[in-house]
Amino acid sequence: MTAFPPMREGILTRGIGSFYTVEEKDGTRHTVRAKKKFRKLRLTPMVGDRVRFTPGSGEEHGWLEEILPRDNEMVRPPVSNISLLLMVIAPAPEADLLLVDRMLAQARRQGIERKILVNKQDLDPDLSGRIREIYRGADCEVLSCSAVTGEGLEAVRRAMTGQVSCLAGQSGVGKSSLLNAILETRQETGEISPRIARGRNTTRHVELFTAGGIRVLDTAGFSLLEMTEIMDPVTLKEDYPEFVALEGQCRFSPCLHDREPGCAVMEAVRAHRISPERVERYRILLGQVRETWKERYD
Repeated sequence: MTAFPPMREGILTRGIGSFYTVEEKDGTRHTVRAKKKFRKLRLTPMVGDRVRFTPGSGEEHGWLEEILPRDNEMVRPPVSNISLLLMVIAPAPEADLLLVDRMLAQARRQGIERKILVNKQDLDPDLSGRIREIYRGADCEVLSCSAVTGEGLEAVRRAMTGQVSCLAGQSGVGKSSLLNAILETRQETGEISPRIARGRNTTRHVELFTAGGIRVLDTAGFSLLEMTEIMDPVTLKEDYPEFVALEGQCRFSPCLHDREPGCAVMEAVRAHRISPERVERYRILLGQVRETWKERYD
């Protein structure tokens, strides 16, 4: 009778194609493939997943047997079980704050702590101050640093210690350079392309790195993220802490904060307590959510 190796537990730290790397608590790594049952279940393994697996023998790969329940999961970047999202922006390429707002809303809905990390502080020392002004009241700390000069890196390390962090953002904002500086690793980095004013994407997959009490997922850069989740439009405002603080103060209930008369959010904008740019981008996302909600039965 053939004896099968006992199942073990670990964390998915990398996935390329149909092969995954699983790391056990003692640091031992295994290469595994997902069984066909996951495709039938429409369940895609994600970096960060806690899993059960059977190890391979010799040169043979092992098999991913079970994905344990997730604390949270994000579609883009495709990661799970993170406790801190670090949304990285920089003076170049120009920050896409609509992308930032989408990511912050997605993370808040998943119960994930959120911070904005302004890299390349040496290129524009004033950018972090402008970002803090825009996101005042948004329950989202803004950190600033430079992977080149080392400015602010110690504060970033403190924020990441004890967390499972995820670095996310546009291509070219310096995520891999930050990872090198924080963890003292040597990941490939890319320069900004002057012709198209964005970064060359040097990270092509998600990977979990561990060093010095810090666990961080580096992700591929991206510039597009649609609000494809089907959700009642009235719930989007719950992803904006500065709006939640004014709940119940509008003339009408429910109020979508979309130009309704007597809207407390608009009064806060006029009083310079909430950024008008933040509200305008909220309305763009609200339009997308409304469209998805309208087409949910098509």
